[in-house]
Amino acid sequence: MKKLKFVVVLGIAAALTGCAVQRYHPAPIAPAASAAALRARTLSDEGLRKFLVDRLPADAGKWPLQQWSLPELTLAAFYYNPGLQVARARVAEADAAVITAGARPNPIISGSVGGSTSPASPWIGALGFGLPVETAGKRGYRILRAQRLADAARWDLANTAWTVRAQVRSTLLQYLTLTQRVQALQNEKQIRGEQVKLLEQRLAVGMIARPEVDAARILHSEILVTLGQAEEQLAVSEPALAAAIGIPVAALEQVKLAWPDFDHPPRAESLPQAAIHEDAVLNRLDIRRALFDYAASQADLQLEIANQYPDIKLGPAYNYGEGDHNFELGFSVVLPLLNRNQGPIAQAEARRKQAAAQFLATQAAGIAASEQALARYRAALNELAQAHKLRQQSAAQQQAAQQALAAGQADRVALNGAQLQVAVAAAAQMDALDRAQQALGDLENAVQRPLVPGDIQPLSPQSPALTPAARK
Repeated sequence: MKKLKFVVVLGIAAALTGCAVQRYHPAPIAPAASAAALRARTLSDEGLRKFLVDRLPADAGKWPLQQWSLPELTLAAFYYNPGLQVARARVAEADAAVITAGARPNPIISGSVGGSTSPASPWIGALGFGLPVETAGKRGYRILRAQRLADAARWDLANTAWTVRAQVRSTLLQYLTLTQRVQALQNEKQIRGEQVKLLEQRLAVGMIARPEVDAARILHSEILVTLGQAEEQLAVSEPALAAAIGIPVAALEQVKLAWPDFDHPPRAESLPQAAIHEDAVLNRLDIRRALFDYAASQADLQLEIANQYPDIKLGPAYNYGEGDHNFELGFSVVLPLLNRNQGPIAQAEARRKQAAAQFLATQAAGIAASEQALARYRAALNELAQAHKLRQQSAAQQQAAQQALAAGQADRVALNGAQLQVAVAAAAQMDALDRAQQALGDLENAVQRPLVPGDIQPLSPQSPALTPAARK
């Protein structure tokens, strides 16, 4: 009986100490400390500097940066934006799920000790060992499914990063456009104010009627209202840009924002429809993610089909009783008589069909979005060209009015009218440029890659721009 006790104790000890045991380590969240850290974020952070220098071209990695344009602000958002941190955590969870899927079932040790009324040997003991054996390659299908889901999580990270980049571009465009618009409206306000004064002088000497002055005053008042609205929108646009990056608005007040070649969006000839169509069909991030979702559904179906075949549990055992030592080798298996896993197989087939339909829907949406965005961008470029031509004509008329005034052939009212035409034409050109840049952003979102030279490289799960970095 001493030998039986020793075997039981040895088996339990081996089961408990056969592998390293992980321990729980608390990680409490301190809301006040995290809020203070958010408020302390700046664009001069040392960790951000290292993140940018490693990912920007050598000539753009100088610190401190003289100006912040879309590529630098995008990388700052990749460093700070909380949404990307959540997506990275999901990737880590998906990678851990691969480990879970590959885990083999643990063996089982069972034992019992009893007694007998027999005077010869009152002790009865038994020790059993169960070894589960998976059949039909189930473990391999589980691992394959988890790997495909992990790949999908990585493409989801890239897709989230593109969404962040699109938000940064949109809010930066809004901020810079509104800044120029406020300046243009201030100029137009001044010109219309001068017009009112000139017309009032004419009214005073009886050269014009009062309705003409009243009409100029109304237009001047409308500009004041429009200017106030634009200034209000500008005040809101800067916090929106800061939120897209993941920093407090105070961090933007310390830097110079710029957009090189803002006035020169890419020509339509540089964006051939065939290349745009190919990107929309094959290279969109959500399309690639949908491919791995479908691959995961394939592996899931294979696993459910494999589950038709029962697993086996081998069970060698040792028994001691009445002075006899007994050994036996047993096994157990579930007989698939009442069901052959038809329900889960049917569900897996339905999920695979759904994943295939979702892939086609994503492709179709990408094609439609790219075609519509390209058409809008080309139309916006035509509108911008017409607005530019109109501004040139207005500038020529203003120059002619100035020459006529210098020659004594015109008065200040005529020059003021020409200046007002230039201001209106400049505002129209700026609005057309804004629409062209918005249309270009929509086109980039449709193909999910930058279309302007010098921007960040197209995103993928292997992109260095998505590599997590340590933060203060």
